[in-house]
Amino acid sequence: MFIFILQVRHMIEGHPEIYMFAIYSAFIWGMWLLKLILSSRYRPFTGEFSGTTSVIVPVVDEPLDLFRDVIGRMVEQRPGEIIVVINGAVNVALQEVCDEFAPLVRWVHTPIPGKRNAVMIGTELSTGEITVLVDSDTVWTDNTLSELVRPFADPSVGGATTRQRILEPERSWITRWADWLENSRALYSMPAQSVVGQVGCLPGRTIAFRRSIMIRVMDRFMTERFMGVFLEVSDDRTLTNLTLKEGFRTVYQHTSLVFTDAPLQVKKLYKQQLRWARGSQYNTLRMLPWMLGHAPLLAVFFIMDIVLPFLLAGVIAGWVYRAVTGQGYNFYSGILTEYGAGSGVALVVGLMVVSSVLSMAIRQLRHLSEKPSDFFRLPVFIIVSTAFLMPIRLIGFFRMGHASGWGTRAGAYGGGASHDTAVSEHAGEPLVDGVDAADEALLRDIGFDDHRSTTHGGTLLVASPRRAAQTRIAAPQRPARRTLNPKAAWPYLIGFTIFALEAIVIVNF
Repeated sequence: MFIFILQVRHMIEGHPEIYMFAIYSAFIWGMWLLKLILSSRYRPFTGEFSGTTSVIVPVVDEPLDLFRDVIGRMVEQRPGEIIVVINGAVNVALQEVCDEFAPLVRWVHTPIPGKRNAVMIGTELSTGEITVLVDSDTVWTDNTLSELVRPFADPSVGGATTRQRILEPERSWITRWADWLENSRALYSMPAQSVVGQVGCLPGRTIAFRRSIMIRVMDRFMTERFMGVFLEVSDDRTLTNLTLKEGFRTVYQHTSLVFTDAPLQVKKLYKQQLRWARGSQYNTLRMLPWMLGHAPLLAVFFIMDIVLPFLLAGVIAGWVYRAVTGQGYNFYSGILTEYGAGSGVALVVGLMVVSSVLSMAIRQLRHLSEKPSDFFRLPVFIIVSTAFLMPIRLIGFFRMGHASGWGTRAGAYGGGASHDTAVSEHAGEPLVDGVDAADEALLRDIGFDDHRSTTHGGTLLVASPRRAAQTRIAAPQRPARRTLNPKAAWPYLIGFTIFALEAIVIVNF
């Protein structure tokens, strides 16, 4: 803030220099004010929704105690059904945990690793009006489900998400920082976007959609490409995009709270944030034409998300260039002359640190009112959020066109419905003993026999494994040989062009 004020005053006085830091700071404050004004109008939904719900939990592997706790908390809130989709290798231990909560919980296995394929299978098997997608490490609190579905009393709402926090944030500085970041989004960005019914990304730890929308958009969800490649990352943002394009509102329900885990190692945190950065930015560019025509406010939020890291890089480059060449106006000459080199430098550094902390404290006032002790951690929060996140955003931008999924597992889902044949062959067939014939065929095709048992007057479907050799539709895909994607060069061309323009401004202005 100290430097920003000096630079703005210098430009107002008529000096020809253009200071990128002043522009960067103006954007930061402008976006904060916009979020502050909009979010002050936010109110959680209070309507009563009486429809049915299906909870879908894609899972690869989880500690059994955590998974049992996750499922147990869901069972307590009595959704219509809970479908656990175990993807990848067969995991007997997870199956046994699911069986502990039968008949409300049923499981199915697909050998194809990948969250999107699991979401597709779970959606096809579900019967509820509202489909709730839950990460397998997300812990519900009291009334998570009943509060989450309240917005669907409004027929214009197509998707909703919860407030999300980090489990036991005191474990390390990473979990503390991640929880702070989640809370800031929940207090500013999410309610601001929800006010206009256009939350641009419904975070997927626990996310709810109308099943009718999921069915309509599933083919696009499973096959959409960007710059010639299928990117499985950012499935929650993709589903949000498709829901908005269908003409429905996407909203945030502050009264529905869940807790999730965060990485404990910097390397894993880097991979997580890079995945999110890539997914967010490629979805922004893919969605930009629609947003400009239908959601200009949302376009501003997400364009700034891409622009600000480039601006910050230009700010740092400008400081280095002027320090090396000795060019530019010296804002500190008066202080250095008055107090001498040693005391003057200490005073300047002190003013910069204090003003930066106060600036961030103002923009984090809502979080600090909940947790005042975090005021003393503001310098660390500033450094991590700037020095760690901003470079990751840039790397994510440049790598948008690189083929990549959630991991490097062989046979991972690569784009395209894995059971198209099964569904098309049985489309329109009637219900048989309370279970859709297409669902029965799907389970057979992905390698399961079905066994019915009747409890409490209802017909239940419990899946049990059959020999993998008998699977016909959902057999693991052979990983395709990687080839160079010429379209992946576009982000590099755009990014380096931006850097070149910034260099021209730094040198000439």
